[in-house]
Amino acid sequence: MRYCRFLSPEHGPLYAFVEERDGELWAVRRMPAPEEDRAAQPSAATFQPRPLKDLHLLAPVTPSKILCIGRNYRDHATEMGNEVPKEPLLFLKPPSSLLGPNGIVRLPTLSKRVDYEGELAIVIAKRCRRFTASEGAAQYIRGYTCANDVSARDLQKSDSQWARAMGFDTFCPVGPIVSDEITPGSESGVELTTRVNGQHKQNVNTRDFIFKIERILEFISEGITLEAGDLILTGTPAGVSPLKKGDVVEISISGIGTLKNPVE
Repeated sequence: MRYCRFLSPEHGPLYAFVEERDGELWAVRRMPAPEEDRAAQPSAATFQPRPLKDLHLLAPVTPSKILCIGRNYRDHATEMGNEVPKEPLLFLKPPSSLLGPNGIVRLPTLSKRVDYEGELAIVIAKRCRRFTASEGAAQYIRGYTCANDVSARDLQKSDSQWARAMGFDTFCPVGPIVSDEITPGSESGVELTTRVNGQHKQNVNTRDFIFKIERILEFISEGITLEAGDLILTGTPAGVSPLKKGDVVEISISGIGTLKNPVE
């Protein structure tokens, strides 16, 4: 299943199933909000299939919390001058930092260096508490999406914790769709690429995770109950660098598509 969330002029935020047609992603029919009964029928008027590029796409998630894993690729830990962590390094972004596809990332005047960080994100399917790998992670995962863990790097270094540096409004672009049709935890993994103004900046495969998806779920849910719709950013690879006004960031993940956001 693949789906998007978009803004309808008549009915407000809506969800739709997504299919590929001639190499392009289309919203093909309405679907209930994921938190509702899957058998529920949308109440709005009949939806005409449209390509995603013709829709006002919103972030495809409405999480109660956004949890992030830092330094989950060895090369990124090295480029930032840090040791590889011995257990997942966890921090949070506020839901107010969410931004949809094509939304504008706003550079705050408080920071002199703001970096992009392309990441794979996990969308939680149902309540998850004290998960163990023997249960199997798939039942707790609704799907995956692209994310940009925008970070005020200078504030991250100066503050004793990361909430401000990672939590500004617009600092969590997500989308364009959620898909359960990829297997980033498999041996083959999935490819992630970040481009800025068309130039390749990051390229990695999720098989290079330090902490696999099962370990991430174990670590978080041991003390924090995950709820349906919660979002987990799984870490960025090497290749981060500062953003400037006028940049356009594109994060592509095989099987999901491309998250594109301008910077102002």
